Amino acid sequence: MLIRPGPLRRSTLLHHARGHYPLDFYMITDHSDGMGAITDIIGGAPNIMADEQGRYFHDAFNQGGEAAQKAAFELTSAFGQGQISPALNYQPGNPAYKRVWDDIVAAAEEFDNPGTFTTFVAFEWTSLVAGNNLHRNVIFRDGAERAGQIVPYTTTPPLGSPDPRDLWTWLQNYEDKTGGDVMAIPHNGNLSNGMMFALQDDFADGRSLDADYAATRQKWERLYEATQIKGDGESHPFLSPDDAFADFETWDYGNLDATVTKTQEMLPGEYARSGLQRGLLLGAELGVNPFKFGLVGASDNHIGLTTPDNDNFFGKFAAYEPSPERSQHVSKTYADGAPALYSWQYITSGLTAVWAEENTRSAIFDAMERREVYATTGPRMRVRFFGGWDFEHTDALGRTLAVTGYAKGVPMGGDLPAGEGAPSFLVYALRDPMGANLDRIQIIKGWIDAGGTPREKVHDVAWSDGRRIDEAGELPPVGSTVDLSVPTWVNTIGAAELGTVWTDPDFDPTLSAFYYARVIEIPTPRWTAYDAVKFDLELPADVPLITQERAYTSPIWYTPD
Repeated sequence: MLIRPGPLRRSTLLHHARGHYPLDFYMITDHSDGMGAITDIIGGAPNIMADEQGRYFHDAFNQGGEAAQKAAFELTSAFGQGQISPALNYQPGNPAYKRVWDDIVAAAEEFDNPGTFTTFVAFEWTSLVAGNNLHRNVIFRDGAERAGQIVPYTTTPPLGSPDPRDLWTWLQNYEDKTGGDVMAIPHNGNLSNGMMFALQDDFADGRSLDADYAATRQKWERLYEATQIKGDGESHPFLSPDDAFADFETWDYGNLDATVTKTQEMLPGEYARSGLQRGLLLGAELGVNPFKFGLVGASDNHIGLTTPDNDNFFGKFAAYEPSPERSQHVSKTYADGAPALYSWQYITSGLTAVWAEENTRSAIFDAMERREVYATTGPRMRVRFFGGWDFEHTDALGRTLAVTGYAKGVPMGGDLPAGEGAPSFLVYALRDPMGANLDRIQIIKGWIDAGGTPREKVHDVAWSDGRRIDEAGELPPVGSTVDLSVPTWVNTIGAAELGTVWTDPDFDPTLSAFYYARVIEIPTPRWTAYDAVKFDLELPADVPLITQERAYTSPIWYTPD
């Protein structure tokens, strides 16, 4: 436990994770649209079997294997393109819909054990506009006494809507009706084809965003999913050409069902870093920043397991559980039948770490609302990040770092108050005790220059092995100890912990900016390498076998008076 001064609070790190460690907290986020339909499709309910499309999916799902996998993607595509039969699109009022929601609420209540293991009531609002993924996970602070008074909101009119504004209205209505507390967390936007952080309201004929939109979005969407099983969403090499680590598990095939291919113009509306930059632009224009979010990770798998480790990865779907064939499954195809995505492109990400006062619903939820959270792509590394005006280099050397951080600054997710000189940042990372050593800590700064152009810069601030910045201003790679024949690695390079105080050398007090830390591990084997050894495979050259896992903290914002 770490003590947080003023007022005194205990602060402990909680991970939403499973694998080598037990979970601290968990939530099941079943899709609200069609809730209960899959159970009835598999079971062959009379209303399903009386429908031609329903009978097709019933037969395919019960056949299992490749047929069930193909049917699952077809069902997703039919839903996204508005081609699903009304008999399959269950909505509030359907008995199966309410039954499944009641089961989810009851499960969250049954397994919630405050102080040891926390379970949340939650669902996934599945907005899918012509295949563009705008899903949100809706998380309740409340238990059955409040969450049981409602059923989840859907995207299908007249009872639902795919417009996020209408979801936010529903969230407000929930709080007004029950006295409860709720939030929405958008999915990784890399399959939204530019809609996640659009500069216009695509649900209102493309008109400009207004201050009401900005304030409402900031109220309800305080977090953003920066990494998950469908690729990493921190940044993109096209958007960040000077960032050597930007091309990490990048997905570029298009929207969720591969019906519209990706263009470069879409990318700024899809990634966390560019979204944060756009937030600064809109904040200056509207007076409120709509894209002011902390960074979290999630699994988004559909197998009933949380397996975020490369040596224990069970894939997104049951058809992608470990097998000699799984890495070469064609997961998505374009309209002409050409492969759009192979299963080897799925990643083990991600996890959410929360700095909360205790392991309870209220404490974890409150920490998420204040954005004191960070994302990892799987490892359980421990990361602290504080910003202020008075940090000294000796502050990074003590073992009561959190006490110093809270006393002299604000934590990740916070706003820098007014100060003199340039801001300084206290950052520290401790490796996953069962994982890899650390390569480096970086601080990413984003700002809008005097001409109104979004800018960014990646600063290496702490690193291992006595390396030196070269004449080009680059830190040499840490090297690699990966042995792909096993596969394994050894921690003879890197560092178990890294920390420092860094002061922005280019600070301009007249310009809005954000700062967040990125922690990079030394290279380790990717899940594909474990499959290659286990099943004695010769994988194609384009299949990556080595990865560098990482963590992303929530930003700290600076806004001029």
